[in-house]
Amino acid sequence: MKKNWDNPRENSMPLMARVPASVEIGGVVVAPATVLAPMAGVTDTVFRRFIRNASVFSGQEHGDARQLVEAPISNQQSGCGLIMTEFTSADGLSRMRESKRKRYLSYDPDEHPISAQLFGSDPATLAEAAKIVEDAGFDMIDLNLGCPAKRVVSCNGGSGLLRDLPHIATIFERVRAAVRIPFTVKFRMGWSDQHIVCVPLARLAQESGLNAVALHARTREQGYSGQARWEYIAAVKQAIRIPVIGNGDIRTPEDACTMVAETGCDAVMIGRAAPANPWIFRQIAQYTAFGCYDQPAPMDRYRMIRDYFVMLMEETEEPAAISGRMKQFASWFTHGVPGGAILRKSIYEAKSGDAVLAAVDAFFAAQPEPALAGL
Repeated sequence: MKKNWDNPRENSMPLMARVPASVEIGGVVVAPATVLAPMAGVTDTVFRRFIRNASVFSGQEHGDARQLVEAPISNQQSGCGLIMTEFTSADGLSRMRESKRKRYLSYDPDEHPISAQLFGSDPATLAEAAKIVEDAGFDMIDLNLGCPAKRVVSCNGGSGLLRDLPHIATIFERVRAAVRIPFTVKFRMGWSDQHIVCVPLARLAQESGLNAVALHARTREQGYSGQARWEYIAAVKQAIRIPVIGNGDIRTPEDACTMVAETGCDAVMIGRAAPANPWIFRQIAQYTAFGCYDQPAPMDRYRMIRDYFVMLMEETEEPAAISGRMKQFASWFTHGVPGGAILRKSIYEAKSGDAVLAAVDAFFAAQPEPALAGL
């Protein structure tokens, strides 16, 4: 997934619309109406809980972006209303031993409401996997029709299915019949500019009994390049009655509110911006409440980086996996850090999790006093 945006919008206009306080999806209340997008290799249970904690917003006062999380919370107490798992292979899930399956679908009780996203192309296998997800206690299940990765598309999964609406209809029917929990779908506009199917696909989802749709307003051919075309989110919203979640190019609270104003969507979904700015959900809540929001200071970023890495070390069993995960997230988390290239280099050269933490500590300890003053 690209970590930067092409030709980003500049949505600095005054507050035009507010991100809704809540949205109801099949009886599950998502409050506020903000969603952490499912991201492969990113949204595991550690990252999901990390985002939830970073998003805490009391609504009582403005001016302190450095609230400490000292007790368990729920998503409804935070700026992130719904969190989603990494996309999971339905075929792999159905073949796993139960012990491995439990580890793969692990989540903490305070992650509710939480949705599990599946990908695949066989209706029977997807229905079986959906039932497994329901039995595991998830609040919702989501079908991935958006992943543009070649290895997924080559198996007719993800956005590859956008070329076959009748087959999607069969999948919708089988999965809907298999589970009672809310069933949603995340999809792209279509395979290409010559094959835009988002409006008929949204209507098909509604007719099939799905409870909400999420549109990433790009085609499969676009991948993550170019601008998301929000006008298609507006077209989907006008075409159906079930909730519509808008996704694509939300980098700031201003972007989120502008998307709501321009499209009328019922909720917003944040993807790439979340690893780079874990505070974005709290900032959206602040902006919605006050028309302004706090920016993280250097020490906030230090605490954020260190806290996430410590969580990884505490909850990951394999040392090699810990170091690799830290290095993977280094480019996300050091976004906006002055001299971040130096920090990234020291993280990449570290041989263990402890060495990574030592590099982070040393980097921020060497920062000029004015940068950390008052923190």
